[in-house]
Amino acid sequence: MNAVIVISFLVCTVLVAAVSWYKTRSVNLKSVSGLFLAGKNNGYLVVAGSLLLTNLSANQFIGENESVYINNLSVMAWGVTSVVAMLLVSEFLLPVYFKGGMVTTPDFLADRYDEGTKRWVSVIFLLSYVVNLLPPVLYGGAVAMTGMFDLPAWFGVSYWQCIWIMVWVLGLVGSLYTIAGGLKAITISDTVLGGGLLIIGICLPWFALKALGDGDIVAGVTRLLTKHTSHLNAIGSEADAVPFSTLFTGMLLVNIYYWGMEQYIVQQVLVAKNLAHAQKGMALAAVGKLVTPVLINLPGLIAVHLYPGITNTASVFPVLAANALPGVLLGMTAALVFGAAMTTYNAGLHGSSTLFVLNIYKPYRERRGGRPTDAELVRIGKRFEITISLLAMITAPFILFAHSGFYTYLQKVAGLFSIPIFTIVVVGFLTKKVPPFAAKIGLLFFMASYFACEYIFHVGLHFLHVLAILFVVTSLLMLAIGKFWPMQQQQMLMPDLKIPLTPWKRRHLAWLLLVLAMLCLYIFFSKWGVVKG
Repeated sequence: MNAVIVISFLVCTVLVAAVSWYKTRSVNLKSVSGLFLAGKNNGYLVVAGSLLLTNLSANQFIGENESVYINNLSVMAWGVTSVVAMLLVSEFLLPVYFKGGMVTTPDFLADRYDEGTKRWVSVIFLLSYVVNLLPPVLYGGAVAMTGMFDLPAWFGVSYWQCIWIMVWVLGLVGSLYTIAGGLKAITISDTVLGGGLLIIGICLPWFALKALGDGDIVAGVTRLLTKHTSHLNAIGSEADAVPFSTLFTGMLLVNIYYWGMEQYIVQQVLVAKNLAHAQKGMALAAVGKLVTPVLINLPGLIAVHLYPGITNTASVFPVLAANALPGVLLGMTAALVFGAAMTTYNAGLHGSSTLFVLNIYKPYRERRGGRPTDAELVRIGKRFEITISLLAMITAPFILFAHSGFYTYLQKVAGLFSIPIFTIVVVGFLTKKVPPFAAKIGLLFFMASYFACEYIFHVGLHFLHVLAILFVVTSLLMLAIGKFWPMQQQQMLMPDLKIPLTPWKRRHLAWLLLVLAMLCLYIFFSKWGVVKG
């Protein structure tokens, strides 16, 4: 292995860790506020950076480039159409969260329904993280590092054995980082890595396009835009991984849930100084999502031309990076992909710990007449992080045997946990009549029906359409229960919406420009733009 690559990787990794330590040295990590809430003083730049880097992991680098290589650019919808969801979350959900002083997403459900509903949803969140967040993040990072460094040849082991080794390296490092640094360290490292990813987001396409054009970048761009143009199409057909019609059904629901209700994402916003900083941070993160086709999807498009015969399609991104980038930049890219995997993994671990400690363990101790101290809660949180990290490291390598493609597998399984929660939150916002037991019935009905449709009966619809249909059906079921058995005593302690909170004054102009930019991207990558035939 080239020593320059290794040195570059180590320097970048140590630099990020050093900056994070320096910025967090004054935070009291022995208190619940310091460990779990980062002191609630992050500015909009830190909020934006932590949102982007928590969202951006090796899963996207590996999974989306694989999908582009196999299908076309329709997979960019997961990132680009997030703009609409982030607009809605910023305008309607964030004010409620801030006015209510909420710490975890299920806090709203406790106010609206009851503590039982909050516990149910907290358990579902935890199951989602243990099954479909932490293991895939470790697996994606392991695939990326294995491909970029050609680790099987270096270690003298098989690909399968190398995946096991890298999963445990990533898991152990991520666990130590999270336990030692808390949420503040995660958000700081996210911001530092964001600057590095911007550099790599420019450098990798530049060198890859030069390789595509035999040293001439203009020739490379010309070839990319004139050959195999079907891969440039963002308007997916029903046979593609992301049909265009799903953007208006399940895709919208999944994105609203992700940016407005997913605990490990929302937690990055709730630690902002105030509502205005939270909204500005989300707007800046939305700008980042609009450039993700260049950062995440362009390598897959270039690989279609350079490596038309790849059999292990999950290795598209690491193979391109290893062949196109000079040693220093390859080491830096590996460090940033490593860091991106770590930030998502760390945020998942931290979000899981926060949910368990504040929503399950602490209420349990209080019901038993105990008054847990901060020291006890922090100790239990760290032990819980160690436990679920070990589970993730044991199960992650087996994702290698997923048959539907890595990214499709992730999104399909995520729907089992995310949209049932989304449904009861939306119904809770819309009406005060639906009782707590209707929310519990809605959760069970949705999860059982979706599992049956996807894994037992195979109804022949795209899973995003299935999610949208079940959202409507479950909502109607809950509303019917509310009509015949309405809530007798109002449990909801909704925050007074007249409490003055100063929103970001220019948010509407920013959102208008962002939506117009999103529409322009779709026009450009369609038959009205660069797609021929």
